[in-house]
Amino acid sequence: MTNDELRVSADRVLARLVGDTTGTARLREDQWRAIEALVADHRRALVVQRTGWGKSAVYFVATALLRERGSGPTVIVSPLLALMRNQVEAAERAGIRARTINSANTEEWETVQEEVAAGAVDVLLVSPERLNNPDFRDHVLPALSASTGLLVVDEAHCISDWGHDFRPDYRRLRTMLADLPPDVPVLATTATANARVTADVAEQLGTGGGLTQTLVLRGSLDRESLSLGVLNLPDAAHRLAWLADHLDELPGSGIIYTLTVAAADEVTTYLRRSGHHVASYSGKTEDADRRAAEADLLANRVKALVATSALGMGFDKPDLGFVVHLGSPASPIAYYQQVGRAGRGVEHAEVLLLPGREDEAIWRYFASLAFPSEEQVRRTLDVLAAADRPLSLPALEPQVELRRSRLETMLKVLDVDGAVRRVRGGWTSTGQPWTYDAERYAWVARQRAAEQEAMRAYASTTECRMEFLRRQLDDETAQPCGRCDNCAGARFSVDVSAAALQTAQGELGRPGVEVEPRRMWPTGLPAIGVSLKGRIPAGEQAAPGRALGRLSDIGWGNRLRPLLAPQSPDGKVPDDVANAVVTVIADWARGPGGWASNASDAPNRPIGVVTVASRSRPQLIQSLGERIATVGRMPLLGTIAYRDDRVDTRVPRTNSAQRLRALDGALTVPPALVQALSSSDGPVLLVDDYTDTGWTLAVAARLLRQAGAGAVFPLVLAVQG
Repeated sequence: MTNDELRVSADRVLARLVGDTTGTARLREDQWRAIEALVADHRRALVVQRTGWGKSAVYFVATALLRERGSGPTVIVSPLLALMRNQVEAAERAGIRARTINSANTEEWETVQEEVAAGAVDVLLVSPERLNNPDFRDHVLPALSASTGLLVVDEAHCISDWGHDFRPDYRRLRTMLADLPPDVPVLATTATANARVTADVAEQLGTGGGLTQTLVLRGSLDRESLSLGVLNLPDAAHRLAWLADHLDELPGSGIIYTLTVAAADEVTTYLRRSGHHVASYSGKTEDADRRAAEADLLANRVKALVATSALGMGFDKPDLGFVVHLGSPASPIAYYQQVGRAGRGVEHAEVLLLPGREDEAIWRYFASLAFPSEEQVRRTLDVLAAADRPLSLPALEPQVELRRSRLETMLKVLDVDGAVRRVRGGWTSTGQPWTYDAERYAWVARQRAAEQEAMRAYASTTECRMEFLRRQLDDETAQPCGRCDNCAGARFSVDVSAAALQTAQGELGRPGVEVEPRRMWPTGLPAIGVSLKGRIPAGEQAAPGRALGRLSDIGWGNRLRPLLAPQSPDGKVPDDVANAVVTVIADWARGPGGWASNASDAPNRPIGVVTVASRSRPQLIQSLGERIATVGRMPLLGTIAYRDDRVDTRVPRTNSAQRLRALDGALTVPPALVQALSSSDGPVLLVDDYTDTGWTLAVAARLLRQAGAGAVFPLVLAVQG
């Protein structure tokens, strides 16, 4: 078949893919160049093109043509379930049989693998995490690499740690690339890669062979349908009120992005109470609920999904009419990617950024999750090297000062670097030498800081906003768009109605978050000298508690973050905070099972207040305890103290096991408090500033229960997360 004949066949497949019955559908020139390189020349190609350009058409058309020529199935490495579902549906429109292997369909894996082996599957979509699953890596991947007709790496910027969304699992692709037969074509696609990320990904596709092995097709990143704007509003209540007043003015249906799960929940609740049809979508949303929310948005049964970055890549709704960000992402590249969901199949879509004062605190939190220090990495390697068996994450966690999610990410990087290996049962050391690349990690940290500064500049610039974003992605063709608020004038007023503002203030000012007690001791405590394991006895557990708010929310979180920041001076509890705590207690007491309810199984009224000693905020906690005791007309019984013979218990709140090791034997119930508790078996309120891991409250409650307290109700100002 000549290349001209191949082009005719390619356009025919495209027509099936897009549902064109007139036969007029034609590939873009760069789409054809990529397909030609893959199908005719069996090359490796990197396509960096704007969202909506048609990158998926390249790999589906190439798949159909390669399968006609007898090639094996296409393997697509795809990062998100929403993206996988969209790709399966698109493949079916073109008559391409697609299946997936991911965390949501484990019961189908064996059947899917059998179908692949039988040649009944044209496209297999796998999540990057599968690539280093021991069973998949050792038993499925070798055969898959040998039979693959085309390898596609979607959202390829995730390969590069220079990029905004680096994922260590993607680096495992280097192994698969190296194992592929030399004539198997490879396609990588992304809409969000600047020049450095593009070069890095292209080099990795060439597996060390240099850029000449990889065809790079990079186009203009302008999105002619998008009208960008920024609305600077005084506070979170005004931003919520603006949404309530103006959401129906936005075209079609769309996405409202928030920076945290807590904010997504808050916004969803408020907008529903204001009469809007919206749904919440985050990393904590159950898969079935995610599917339902996606379907509702696709069918325009909801005005918007209120989503975190869990919806950031791949969700495909061509007629999406708007994207609003309630809070600014930390990177203009990530922002460009998310707003790219809108306006793919319509002439006009609105893109609005509503930055908030809490944005910077949230940026700092996520920045704190960067690659750990060399000391922490070496400690992990030493523990693995000394072990006589593979260590699971729960077994390894007590021995290192890292939270599980951060520990797992670090291990994945070390796995790619060859220092550790994931096997059945956990992780092992390979014994291979490993160098801590401090210079590279520092550069990445500086890059993140520069991206944050760029987002501040984007929000305040008087120049063209689309041109600004395109230049951040090194688009050399960038020029003023003529559509954004700076080019064409603002299209939306910042005015909000008094009624919407009052409702928003009430919603955000509503205090009270339930604090779930700890019920199980962490795994592996005996290995670090703490003789606790299994379930915490019911008679030693804390009862469900309450907090004034979450540090990550946009209501009380905005008030509590400055109060509880490490650099904030200690002082008496502010009146507004104390009054809100009293409201929380009153609602708590009257609620289901509360001590002031009519429920027959309601606990007795607390006999008094106990505080937790603090070296950093003694005045705050003491004054809060005194205020609660005075208003509640109950005695301040005393304080859970730190033992004088303990050197320093102010350890980082890293993970559960490390926190418990620091707390083991560190707290004590003074004699006067023991005497007060032993004279009555009634419940007590346990007051602290905030809870993160939850173990200070659990240990203090255990001691109080052992000293005679009938029940312990924890009460804190804030919960982390």
